[in-house]
Amino acid sequence: MKFDRILVPTDFSELSLLAFPAAVAIAKLFNGKVIPFHAYMQVNELDGFYYMGETSPETDLRTLERSLYHRLENLSEKHIDEAYRGEPIIKIGNAARAISETGRDFDLVVMSSHGRTGFSRLILGSICEKILRTCHVPVLVVEEKSNLVPVEKILLTTDFSENSMYAFEPAATIAEVTGAQIDLVHIVSYEQFDSLGQAHHNTEERKTKLKDLEATYFSDMKNQVNTEVIFSDKAVHEEIAHLTKSRSYNLVVMATIGRTGLDYMMLGSTASSVARHVKTAVLSINPDNKTE
Repeated sequence: MKFDRILVPTDFSELSLLAFPAAVAIAKLFNGKVIPFHAYMQVNELDGFYYMGETSPETDLRTLERSLYHRLENLSEKHIDEAYRGEPIIKIGNAARAISETGRDFDLVVMSSHGRTGFSRLILGSICEKILRTCHVPVLVVEEKSNLVPVEKILLTTDFSENSMYAFEPAATIAEVTGAQIDLVHIVSYEQFDSLGQAHHNTEERKTKLKDLEATYFSDMKNQVNTEVIFSDKAVHEEIAHLTKSRSYNLVVMATIGRTGLDYMMLGSTASSVARHVKTAVLSINPDNKTE
């Protein structure tokens, strides 16, 4: 796996710019390029004219697009080292759809989970969750208090499903170039069981499965991977949030889809909840959208 081409969506807000230092840090690790991206709606999207400082929706679209492109260029010069700077991209259309479709040609999408304040902040939060569900490449979500660099500790989660294991390769790729420690954990939430006995049933089997996964996926990373089964009275996403606070992880890596049926929906919800609530950077991989 490689992270050579990195797409960074922005709405030009201060919060959305948080993604650029993280993207540049990844680019430096893999000698990649960071490409700033902005999608705008046509004249009926008045909010676009608000952030451009325009007063009339009759502004010529070509003029608007040139202005947006130059603004992305200026932003690139300010936030991206020249060696890692790619050409900006402007697209017309729904932001979430445009990001996901453009992302097909990239190795990684890096974005903040929030943009402008007020109602627009809620909109961008929703966009982030849509991208987690639909993007065909890994998505790195950062918050204002994310402490990604240097990458020293990575939390990698699994529910033992085949889908969850799509997150293993990206985690290993980053750990190999940074020397980071990976904690490969399986979380058992008591709320999913009728009794403590049921929850602790097959504990040793779970531990053995984790060790087998370590041997299968991380055989070349001696002393870099710890495995652990964690029992919790919290929901899975709450336990992950607790772990990020108590253990000071730099990065959480997880799949957005786990088992099928109801569990499929539950793990999808877990990934969105983690990205929404933790301060740690979250690298999300959607197995349902993997392309060969």
